Amino acid sequence: MSDSRLGPRPRLAPHAPGPGQPAAESARATELARQQALLHALWQRELGPVQSQLLCTDPSRTQRGLQAYTANAGASAERALAACFPTVQAMVGEESFAALARAHWLATPPVHGDLACWGADLPEFLAATRSLADWPCLPDCARLDWQVFHAERAADAAFDADSLSLLESDDPDVLTLVLAPGSALISSAHPVATVWAAHHGSQGGSPGAWESARRALAEGRAEHALVARHGWRAQVHRLDDATARWTHAVLSGSSLGEAFLVAGDTFEFEPWLVTTLQRQGLAAVRRRAA
Repeated sequence: MSDSRLGPRPRLAPHAPGPGQPAAESARATELARQQALLHALWQRELGPVQSQLLCTDPSRTQRGLQAYTANAGASAERALAACFPTVQAMVGEESFAALARAHWLATPPVHGDLACWGADLPEFLAATRSLADWPCLPDCARLDWQVFHAERAADAAFDADSLSLLESDDPDVLTLVLAPGSALISSAHPVATVWAAHHGSQGGSPGAWESARRALAEGRAEHALVARHGWRAQVHRLDDATARWTHAVLSGSSLGEAFLVAGDTFEFEPWLVTTLQRQGLAAVRRRAA
């Protein structure tokens, strides 16, 4: 909008640039091209003649800068992914994990300033890496690591103890359960919960834990792993098939009636409820919105 108090605006010919506009547009275009050249050089890890000309710097000096940036970026990628995927790092070894982290950084660079938000695509990256074909359980171990990491970063939620009374007064078909923030279920064709416990559980690192993991892997055992936070630390619990079906239904927002049907006759609600309350895994009981 114009302000009449400032007088009438000058009339310009259609599409005619204002004073200084061509220079400003040229400067913007030059800067855009320079930034694109820099990004190309960073991701290609080489400085071509076009990039060198646009960056207007001594090629050898710029190349050293790119090498320093690449080294720092690789180290940052390794640290960020190691924090999110400690099981994967332990399984493949630090040297191989460092190479994976750098390769993943180049293939799927971060799009957020917070590197804790980067890494969700690592399981798919691992599954597509041919050199890891002999480790078919690795992608699901990565998925479990990712859920554990983010469970410990989940927001706190107070337990609504009064809502438990709804279990006595309301029809199961109108009730839903809200599990504690960070709760997640990983169902895998591999023994991911047992492998995780061998590295991080209460008996983690013990000969018995390693033997259990090796035996489960050799048997090709499928497992369901529940991620649930207790206090500020996440824990992983192995679930039987019926409890896994129940948990999946609850996490999906199904009513209690629907969850009972999905879980089947072998599922026992009262022991599950007691165990879940002891683990601080239930946030509330809610009436389903009409």
